[in-house]
Order: sequence, then structure tokens, then C-alpha cells
Amino acid sequence: MADMDDDELLDALGVELVPLKASSRTPREERIIAGFEDILRFHQAHGRAPQHGEGRDIFERLYAVRLDQLRKLPEAHALLAALDEPGLLAGAASSAANVDDLDEDALLAELGVGHEVTAEDDIAVLRHVRSSVEKRAAEEVADRTPCQDFGSFQPLFEQAEKELNAGVRKALRFGRDAGVADGNFFILGGQLAYVAEVGEAIKAPNGESDARLRVIFANGTESNLLRRSLQRALYKDETGRRLSDPDMGPLFGGEAEPDDIESGTIYVLRSKSNHPFVAAHRELIHKIGVTGGKVETRIAGADKDATYLLAGVEVVATYKLHNLNRVKLEAIFHRLFGAAQIDLTIEDRFGNSVKPREWFLVPLHVVDDAVRRIQDGIIINSTYDPTTAQLIDKE
Repeated sequence: MADMDDDELLDALGVELVPLKASSRTPREERIIAGFEDILRFHQAHGRAPQHGEGRDIFERLYAVRLDQLRKLPEAHALLAALDEPGLLAGAASSAANVDDLDEDALLAELGVGHEVTAEDDIAVLRHVRSSVEKRAAEEVADRTPCQDFGSFQPLFEQAEKELNAGVRKALRFGRDAGVADGNFFILGGQLAYVAEVGEAIKAPNGESDARLRVIFANGTESNLLRRSLQRALYKDETGRRLSDPDMGPLFGGEAEPDDIESGTIYVLRSKSNHPFVAAHRELIHKIGVTGGKVETRIAGADKDATYLLAGVEVVATYKLHNLNRVKLEAIFHRLFGAAQIDLTIEDRFGNSVKPREWFLVPLHVVDDAVRRIQDGIIINSTYDPTTAQLIDKE
């Protein structure tokens, strides 16, 4: 046996040598197959074809676009016939696909079909570089996976639903850039979602702060999407809602209390005082108050009242609200803008030193934002940053 060469030894062992066949498929065909295999894996995981829709993960929506285009390609039907056991290519292309919004390169990327590199331009092409669409998808959205410890969250969902049905919680419209915090409940795509964890702050590509979340859904799945991705999805979803906290009190509730007023007005005033500090910052200094009557009656005689800086005032904004608690609403403004309350002492007409409250160094557009957040029920997640003169979401 020592005198046997390699071929004789393999033959004695019963090993048959079969020459490797070179692939007869073009790079384009290989990429079409690879793209369709992604769709097959999605079908295997979810038991259905990928679908379009704002409330769905971006990967599913990309697969849906890809499937629609493959259905239109005769060559794809012939090439993928052996792989298409579920019959995915037999369906009709959906008109919901936003194909017209994609340029040629982006559309080819969605199909898994890229530019075929020739010997002449090979040196100028970057290989294996993800498209911007793929990068945004990877950064912003994560597919939902089964929640292994869903049993520990199920009682929370049941309690939240009971509180919602009993009116203890309210389903409030989700406003643009509204806050998302640990322990919040939302309704997204008609499904209840719970923010179980908020990860460490990270910097988004646009330089703003973001964080990776652990979001549990009522159907027993979970996702680790980014906070800003969840905010955008909730805002775009016409049925997207935030569940109010059960301890938000009658300001957002339906039961009357002694301090409630059936309808009222939040008013914002600007002083006409000649005090040097006030004169220098007149466009930024505002008094915020709440009244159940007419604002004109409330500010009558302002020039004789130290509360109004012993000067006339100009009404620069009013907001009508219903079923609100005056005391709690005023407390919200004081908490929110407390860091911007002006430190000013004046003498009243009797020579007594008075330190007026409810005057804040806050731009009018910030007050507008605060009132909107109150109306949407998301003010509890907000705080005012005097350095940037804007409301920000609590971490």
C-alpha cells in the first residue's frame, strides 16, 4: 500500500472523485436567489408573506417591496420556481408599495440585484457596502421576537387594560416628539405595547440623543427598537396612543373635584413695566395663569397690583381648556418652568417688598409647546432646559 499514489489510495478506500462544477448562474441571478431566500426566511418565521404598512417593521416592508418586484419579473418566476414551495410569487403585486419613491439603485438594492462589476470599473467600486436604506433600517428598527419571559409582563397588560376600561387611564393622542420613558404603555398598530427597559443614551446620526428600548407587546413578542423610531411610528400611526399614568389625577380625568372648572382659560401675559430687567427682556418674560372667568376681568387694575409688577400687561396668548383642575394645572407650570422663574423684588404701593410669582423667562413658543403637551397628556415626561430654551423629554 505504501507504493500506491493518491488516486490509487482513494480508489482502494472507495472514494469517488467528482469534479466540481462551476456555477452557471450570473451574479444577477445569484443575488435574486439570495434576496428571495430572505423572503422565505420571513415566511418561515411568521407564517405569512411580508406585507406593507406604516405600523410594520421596516424590514418587513422592504421584503414586501422586493416580493412585489420579483412577482413582476418573468425571469424570477422561472429562476425561483424550485424554491417557491409556499407559492409566494403567485400572489398579485400590492399597490401599497412605495416603489415610485425609490431611485434605480435603491430599488435594485431592495430586490437584491446590484450593479454587475466589470473588469474596467472594478477598482472604483466599494464592495459589501450597505445602502443608506439598509443602514437606517439596521439602526432604527429591530424585528420582533418571541418574549421568553412574557409571563412576568402579562399581569401588567391585564391591569393596564382594566384601568383603561375603568377610566383610570386615558388613551391620549401621541404628539410629535412626545416622550417615551420606562414603564410607559402605548397603543401601536392597534396593539398594546409596554416599555420595559430604556438603555443607555446614545448619539443618533443627526447628533440628537437616542436610546435602545426593550418593548414588550401584548401578543407575546418583543422588540429592541430605538426610542426615536418608536416615537415616529406612534406619531405617524393615526390610531397611535399613549396611555396616561393612573396617578395623573383629575387634571386629565373625568371626575369633578372642588377645584375643577367646567371650562377655563390659560392666559399668557407680557408686562409693560419700566423696570430695567423687565424692559431688557420684555419679549421673553411671561406670566402664566389660569382663570375660570374672563381674562380681561382678571387683569383689571394690573397697574395697582404687585402681582402684575405694578404695571399694565399685554395678553399675548390664551388657550381654552375643559374639565381641568386649576390648582394642579398652575402647579404643573410652576414645576415645569421653576428653573426659569425670574428673581425680582419690587415694592408695592404701601412700600412693602413683594416677590411676584408666575413670571418666567420663557419664550412664547415654549409655552405653546407646554400647553400642547398638557392637552395630549404627555407633560409629565417633560422638563424645561433653560440653556436651550426648549422642552425636553426626561431620560
